[in-house]
Amino acid sequence: MNTRVAAADPALSPGVRRITLDGAGVRLSALLCEPPGTGPEAPPRATVVALHGAGMNAGYFDGQAAPDISLLALGAKLGFTVLAVDRPGYGRSAAQLAEGQSLAEQAVTLAAALRDFGARFPTGAGLFLLAHSFGGKLALLTAANQDRPELLGLDISGCGHRYAPGAHADSNSQREWKRSWGPLRLYPPDTFRSSGGIVAPTPARERRDILRWPAMFSAAADRVRVPVRFTFAEHESWWCDDRDALAELASHLTSSPRVLMERQPGAGHNISLGLAARSYHLSCLGFFEDCLLRLAVAVPS
Repeated sequence: MNTRVAAADPALSPGVRRITLDGAGVRLSALLCEPPGTGPEAPPRATVVALHGAGMNAGYFDGQAAPDISLLALGAKLGFTVLAVDRPGYGRSAAQLAEGQSLAEQAVTLAAALRDFGARFPTGAGLFLLAHSFGGKLALLTAANQDRPELLGLDISGCGHRYAPGAHADSNSQREWKRSWGPLRLYPPDTFRSSGGIVAPTPARERRDILRWPAMFSAAADRVRVPVRFTFAEHESWWCDDRDALAELASHLTSSPRVLMERQPGAGHNISLGLAARSYHLSCLGFFEDCLLRLAVAVPS
């Protein structure tokens, strides 16, 4: 099947289309937006692979509540291909993986899916992983477990290494909702009507890995060998993000050539759906531009 040709989808931003990827036998759905004219003779600057959090899907990165929220549309305008992947257990693979996959299994599946993507689409200078919340855990584990020269950097929001006190003390849905969204004034008025299609159940095997994350991070962090930028929203409440916690977080990434810690004002945990989305996405793409510049000047002419 030719996955490069698709009819316009009114639920997506202009230029965004749905594709599928082969994750070593697991069929993953994804959203793709390429710069106009992209092809073998005109590759993108690089490819941004976006990984959503728990309880969401790839549509998180193509918000429709207001103009300019979509990461996919913005990235393509600035010369990047943007690929937002439905992680294993979400989207098309939900039927195949009724209980999802563990975090370690997801890293293997994602690596295979990205090899499939690279074999079929031009990726430019390489891959950046832009990840939110649980997707940030997958990005870090993927970077730690894979010796991938095409992986150029990580940009992670809403994910740290130590949970805030009481963050997972109970399963009260109202408190979880408040932690995930923060004040309603941070989002466009149409957010909760237009975002209904991006909410999805969190698979059981994924949920079981949530409390294991601090130990998993400690075991993997020193194997991440690319630049990493972390962003914490002004109204983040899932993670410890005070000065000492962020210094401790950075201290684990001993093999990374560059570690940045940022704060996004006027944002809740779900930054990419809020009024601050464009500002945040521009800062992500600026970080990726800086990574490309550092790569270029490091190579002898």
